[in-house]
Amino acid sequence: MTNNHRAEHRITVQAPARTVYGLIADVESWPRVFPPTVHVDVLDRTAGEERIRIWATANDSVKTWTSRRVLDPGGLRVGFRQEVSQPPVAAMGGEWIVEPLSDTASLVRLTHDFRAVDDDPEGVEWITRAIDRNSDAELDALRRAAERTSGTGAGADDLSLQFDDVVEVAGDPADVYDFLYDARRWQERLPHVNRVELEESTPGLQLLEMDTLTPNGAVHTTKSVRVCFPSAAIVYKQLRTPALMTVHNGLWRIAKSTSGCTVTSTHTVVLDRDAVVPVLGEGATVGDARTFVRDALGRNSTATMLLAKEHAERAARER
Repeated sequence: MTNNHRAEHRITVQAPARTVYGLIADVESWPRVFPPTVHVDVLDRTAGEERIRIWATANDSVKTWTSRRVLDPGGLRVGFRQEVSQPPVAAMGGEWIVEPLSDTASLVRLTHDFRAVDDDPEGVEWITRAIDRNSDAELDALRRAAERTSGTGAGADDLSLQFDDVVEVAGDPADVYDFLYDARRWQERLPHVNRVELEESTPGLQLLEMDTLTPNGAVHTTKSVRVCFPSAAIVYKQLRTPALMTVHNGLWRIAKSTSGCTVTSTHTVVLDRDAVVPVLGEGATVGDARTFVRDALGRNSTATMLLAKEHAERAARER
């Protein structure tokens, strides 16, 4: 007989229930809010229901699955059920439940029910560990985001920033994509990259660790998950960020144009207020940190895009 397993995790949040529910319902913001979530695609959406594909970390690996969500704004509930699971998960579902404790406080319960492939005990243990780890991380991140949004916690909107850099290329989008995809060669191709380690056990899902150099000679080590969509886009999320950031998500987007293609680099960042002075020095402000991060990330991504442009345009000339 197949065994169904259940788990429940909960947290108290000093924010109105409606604010908390809004963050749970807005699945497209999850990569910015929840540490395990790398990328979300909304496949279908109707009133009260949506079908999504999600990429997320689980026990230091990357998994992707398709889920159907049922949204109940009146009851402050969001139910979910995986349509396509990845081993060792055979089936998975659950519910987010937000309960008002007062006008300014809420209890959030996150429930799961699951089955492991072949009821394998090691699979059950792996899934239980992943649920415990991810649920604790998600609930704590939800608490911080909700309290920041409602103004009851440390931080404010000035800690978040998003920006684009754009480069036009007179070349084939596939050549640009190949340059960005083949990060194993970045150490030899990009002056600001000092070391690269890349794993890709599943096609299109990459774990990338690299050391990058700053203009003053300091070395930053970052670890990212990358989700690759051939010739179109690469989405990434840093699992290990530099000290000044708590969240750094990115997107390389390649679109055909009349002259060849347009390459856009998008960065989404949440700053760490407590790190501003230790990193930038006495008297530094969040505004200084915003400028510093915008300049540093924009400089590196633009340098990468310009080298990708050179690579693609050279390939076009040689054809």
